[in-house]
Amino acid sequence: MKNNYKSTIYACFVGYTVQAIVNNFAPLLFLTFSKSYQIPLSKITMLITFNFGIQLLVDLLSAKVVDRIGYRICMVLAHVFATIGLLGLAVLPELFSTPFYGLLAAVVLYAIGGGLLEVLVSPVVESCPTENKEKTMSLLHSFYCWGHVAVVLLSTSFFWIFGIENWRFMAILWAVVPALNAFAFSKVPIASLMEDGEKGMGIRELFGNKVFWILMLMMVCSGASEQGVSQWASTFAEQGLGVNKTIGDLAGPMTFAVLMGLSRAFYGKYGERIRLDSFMVGSSVLCAISYLCISISPSPLLSLIGCAICGLSVGIMWPGSFSKAAASLRRGGTAMFAFLALAGDLGCSGGPTLVGYVAGLMQDDLKKGILAGGIFPLLLILGIMMLKRRNKDVCKEQ
Repeated sequence: MKNNYKSTIYACFVGYTVQAIVNNFAPLLFLTFSKSYQIPLSKITMLITFNFGIQLLVDLLSAKVVDRIGYRICMVLAHVFATIGLLGLAVLPELFSTPFYGLLAAVVLYAIGGGLLEVLVSPVVESCPTENKEKTMSLLHSFYCWGHVAVVLLSTSFFWIFGIENWRFMAILWAVVPALNAFAFSKVPIASLMEDGEKGMGIRELFGNKVFWILMLMMVCSGASEQGVSQWASTFAEQGLGVNKTIGDLAGPMTFAVLMGLSRAFYGKYGERIRLDSFMVGSSVLCAISYLCISISPSPLLSLIGCAICGLSVGIMWPGSFSKAAASLRRGGTAMFAFLALAGDLGCSGGPTLVGYVAGLMQDDLKKGILAGGIFPLLLILGIMMLKRRNKDVCKEQ
């Protein structure tokens, strides 16, 4: 295992699966939490806010902390926090006099793990001595999609067979995944992100670099393009197909996640034959078209098809932006990856927020909100073009 970096990459694949568990398991139980513990749904939404809020805070702090502690310790800690948090979902509500605070404590714990994983997994893979890093990065990020699919399918199947009242056992089963991967990361080899004698860029140096801000724009647009539609996919499925919420979730978010994963897996397999710039620009154009399809189509079913196309188109955006960053700022180091994760999360929050805000201004017309969200894939194209031009200028100067 010491000389086999494939084991490191496989552990990173599982790491992104763990992040998918952290982000997508509890939302399946929100109604159950509300009924079991008499918690109003308005209060349940605080669990979402705290999950992503804590992850954003961890992204920010990681820029200073990770290099001091070391990647291995931080990776193990990330999985330990995720394990304790998932176990906490099953145990802590019963230990607190107010069950909601028990749920909140569990969410905070696994959010710390999720935030660390988001910052750490990509640079660990980038540091591995492998060829075609863009392919590996795209394949890595596909495992978040497959993890999302697995969480929904396996959890839904468990609830259907054993009853939703036994959800605590499912939480314990999911906690086994990060527990085992924590052990794996205590053993697998982890290479340095920097070459011998090389020092990563500090925060001040990063902030003074124009390329860094172009990359930050690309990450914001990547997260916003993805979540601007993903958050509403279930609604379009229910409206377009006239089915209940369970089937709607499978037809909407599940289809979105599967197609996003297939896009990433496709580039992960055939990436050496396709220029990353061309694939990202083409995907961004397709994304803009999907936003138009959703927003101007008179048929809810066509809007649902637009949601599916959007899932296919956004697949390369996040991992592609990470790969562009690693190639453009080779000394970016941990701080760069931490701030890119922060920018991506801001996009994931800002995209749906813009869609909802514009929809509210237009008398709750969601389609007009989605139309406004089409600005993000267009801005991403602009970012790719600016980065390409900037890199050409740097090459000429050298």
